[in-house]
Amino acid sequence: MANVAAWRPAVPGIAEVFHARFTTHAYPLHTHDTWTLLIVDDGVIRYDLDRHHHGALGPAVTLLPPDVAHDGRAATSHGFRKRVLYLDTSVLGTDLIGAAVDRPSLADDLLRTRIHQLHAALADPGDALEAESRLALVADRLRVHLGRPATHEPKRGLADELRDLLDAKLPEAVTLAEAAEKLGAHPAYLVRCFGKRFGLPPHRYLTGRRVDRARRLLLDGAPAAEVATAAGFTDQAHLTRHFKRYLGTTPARYAKSR
Repeated sequence: MANVAAWRPAVPGIAEVFHARFTTHAYPLHTHDTWTLLIVDDGVIRYDLDRHHHGALGPAVTLLPPDVAHDGRAATSHGFRKRVLYLDTSVLGTDLIGAAVDRPSLADDLLRTRIHQLHAALADPGDALEAESRLALVADRLRVHLGRPATHEPKRGLADELRDLLDAKLPEAVTLAEAAEKLGAHPAYLVRCFGKRFGLPPHRYLTGRRVDRARRLLLDGAPAAEVATAAGFTDQAHLTRHFKRYLGTTPARYAKSR
């Protein structure tokens, strides 16, 4: 029995997202040219990595390095359910392969929560900045586990510069990679600085500004379908979802209230 879903998100650094539920399927020995970041939502997986036996279970995060042989199968007849991110080597680098071979299982509740949040963000193609931000924080924490934390040079006013950049690009979204390059800062450090300064991550600030713009346009009498595009949302459903989250009502009802 198998139930799978896979897609390639428009997020730099993520080659593929893969969700699967298996009972009898067993992976043969194989390699990937990407990092395999795995969380198990149900059941237990047994696997061999570089000829050593390991297990993947719910509380832990499993990180399998590129170009190292591994297999996989259910540890019980119940099977398993997993979510996987295949990350390009640009995200972590090949110099960390040895450390991952030595310790592929990471017991870290915060890391697992951040990976779960990243999967949720990837399910919504209209929130690319959120996915980029969450990926940067996940990668940063993985580097800490692998013994190579990224070094971040402090820079005064960095959060305000990012806010100004986001405001200047509205209704479009600047990517986190573009912002990091323009401001000369590491992506994860950029996200942390912004959160510390303003109390929320960059993607939520951007969504709030878009909702504000949508409110003004709706009160000016613009149709909701046009407002969605003008405010930077992918479509009317995307606008409605965030509008209800922020204001507790739909764009149409908000417009009628005027």
